[in-house]
Amino acid sequence: MRYFLVVCKKEKGVDMTHMMTQHPYFGAFVLFVLTSIAFPVTLMLARYVSRKLARLDTEKLKLSIYECGPEPDKQPNTISVQFYLIALLFILFDVEIVFMFPWAIDFKPLGMFGFVEMIMFIVLLAIGFIYAWKKGALEWHSIK
Repeated sequence: MRYFLVVCKKEKGVDMTHMMTQHPYFGAFVLFVLTSIAFPVTLMLARYVSRKLARLDTEKLKLSIYECGPEPDKQPNTISVQFYLIALLFILFDVEIVFMFPWAIDFKPLGMFGFVEMIMFIVLLAIGFIYAWKKGALEWHSIK
């Protein structure tokens, strides 16, 4: 087992020269903290360096169409919010349905309490589904 020494100051007559941490995952915790600090710093440093090295003079030829056609003023590359809404509802209901699998496996040991809890869960799912349906979230609108 590894021991880590941490130097501390003397407080109220107690000599605290070192402290032993004997937790087996202390090293993993330290690595996690260092990684959570180093990763954003590395990203910020990479962003700073790339902005300093990037060419800022854009040529008009680079912005033109490659093969043929009229030069675009501005291409509307917007995606309808409906795509995001449908995806969000799918993920929401899909994740909630996944919670039913452990219940189905342990149905008998849970007894009547587990059955009533799952009925309440399904009722809440149905209320959310009916609410989304009434608000028109499941209607696919034409994109114009």
